[in-house]
Amino acid sequence: MKPTNEARRSRRATAASHARGRRRPLELALQYAAPRAGLPRRASVAAWMVAALARPAAVTVRFVGGHEGRQLNRDYRGRDYATNVLTFAYGRTPSGALAGDIVLCAPVVAREARAQGKLLRAHYARLTVHGALHLQGYDHERAADAARMERREARILTRLGFEDPYREVAAER
Repeated sequence: MKPTNEARRSRRATAASHARGRRRPLELALQYAAPRAGLPRRASVAAWMVAALARPAAVTVRFVGGHEGRQLNRDYRGRDYATNVLTFAYGRTPSGALAGDIVLCAPVVAREARAQGKLLRAHYARLTVHGALHLQGYDHERAADAARMERREARILTRLGFEDPYREVAAER
């Protein structure tokens, strides 16, 4: 199977980083706890994460079904419904890398992509980047923080070749 351009870029970035004597930018564990049809592959998730991270990180990205998504959101956020993405930041590893988990609820992501007329792959990219930004301390609780996070997210997604997910929202403001 021929690797995608995204996968080749990710490998080149990692190889260049090693050649310069830097630590690996990303230690990625990927877990599929939902049917894999339509879910992004490891190379895509890795490329999206590397593009979003400003420092080395050790991250588990887990794709879950609706039941697990709802249970996690209820247990950790007190909200009794499945949400699209949850981020759990654990601080830093002994080597100084960020540590955390990003959970993507596959049926919610698919439903949102259909409802919003987006490509499923683009929506997964956006939510993966969104989760990586949360891991780095970005949030959207206050309007100024939300605007800062949205600008960063849009720049990253544009660099990855995806449309700015906030373009229409900004035009309506």
